[in-house]
Amino acid sequence: MIQVLDKTFEPYISRDEIQTQIDRLAEELTQDFAGKNPLFVAVLNGSFMFASDLFKAIKFNAEICFIKLASYKGTKSSGQVVSAIGLDISLKDRHVIVIEDIVDTGRTLTHFLPELENQQPASLKMCVLLHKPDAMVFPVQLDYIGFTIPNRFVVGYGLDYDGYGRNIPDIYQLAE
Repeated sequence: MIQVLDKTFEPYISRDEIQTQIDRLAEELTQDFAGKNPLFVAVLNGSFMFASDLFKAIKFNAEICFIKLASYKGTKSSGQVVSAIGLDISLKDRHVIVIEDIVDTGRTLTHFLPELENQQPASLKMCVLLHKPDAMVFPVQLDYIGFTIPNRFVVGYGLDYDGYGRNIPDIYQLAE
């Protein structure tokens, strides 16, 4: 058990399990995008560890950029999506792979993906480390999924609770 601010969390997914899924995702992406020079768009802040490890594991030429979107306050979604850092690379006719740490309600991506589609990419795919299907409110097509998890709050490996816990190398879930 670990303490992050006022909450207690229990071990959930180890760094070794995370790396196994990253290696699997990298292999799938390599099969699908080798020779296509895709652009990875990592959503900050939560995806920075996942994006870094995934990008190191792919075995083809690609670019990466970052955009900051947010909809969380504490352990609940705020219901509003805020874009703090804009996308400064043209997506026209590029194969684009959005990297997200977690998709639960789908609200953030429902607001963000049309902005990307308006730039006319050759293709637009989603790669997520964690998916909470029981929390989905806004349907989003997820193409590459590391783990499907229950609707419980998680921290670690880039995921935070009010800004804390991102540096934990494993993923922990809120203790019941």
